[in-house]
Amino acid sequence: MTGDAVIQVRGLEKSYKELHVLRGVDFEVARGSIFALLGSNGAGKTTVVRILSTLLKADAGAAVVAGFDVAAQAQSVRETISLTGQFAAVDEVLSGRENLVLIAQLRHLKDPGRIADDLLARFSLTDAGSRKVATYSGGMRRRLDIAMSLIGEPSVIFLDEPTTGLDPQARLEVWDAVRQLARGGTTVLLTTQYLEEAEQLADRIAILHKGRIIVNGTLAELKQLLPPAKVEYIEKQPSLEDVFFALTGEDDTPDTGDDAESDAATTRKEGR
Repeated sequence: MTGDAVIQVRGLEKSYKELHVLRGVDFEVARGSIFALLGSNGAGKTTVVRILSTLLKADAGAAVVAGFDVAAQAQSVRETISLTGQFAAVDEVLSGRENLVLIAQLRHLKDPGRIADDLLARFSLTDAGSRKVATYSGGMRRRLDIAMSLIGEPSVIFLDEPTTGLDPQARLEVWDAVRQLARGGTTVLLTTQYLEEAEQLADRIAILHKGRIIVNGTLAELKQLLPPAKVEYIEKQPSLEDVFFALTGEDDTPDTGDDAESDAATTRKEGR
């Protein structure tokens, strides 16, 4: 295990009777990085997170988080980490600020009001801070949920499929929040089944398949596993993202599709 690794996992195994969920999982996560654990539903991603966050015991193997053994020093691990599950754990009756103040008070922190205001500003929620969470969009709720997870300044945060069920705009908001975490020095372990999410956020990506890590590397390293495709001609078509933002007008610089039309016209003139 390397000295710079904040999360270290070796030979992790977990079974439920005859169902072998994890079959010897190994990986490390460097300090201040975003590590994406990518896999389809049922691959074992959430099981890994539950073991690392001390909510579940492994059948075999070892795991260390922030220098603490997850089995032998569970309480120390809990004091170091934060976990954000697949669904936002916020109180809709309270305002965003009240949610943050409540968590700070439960953690017996000094000046919970200042902590709440700082986090609202950090996640661009100051204007909505006094509103009830019931009025928040999906992206705003998720950003508030992540902000709540940072109270107490954990050095490691687990994000278990944080954008599940969010619309495209809300997903981009959460991505920005995750990038802010890493820029602030927080180590992030992100589980996702969205390929684009891992591609956009992660410093390293591990693919979990049938209970095993089948590949682990940077995006550039993973791309080298496949040969480049040969292209006979190119006709640029707008992506679904281009269409969505052009029609909704929710992007600051929407793609009008002019480039795509121009390229297509040029192709037709040249007889391609």
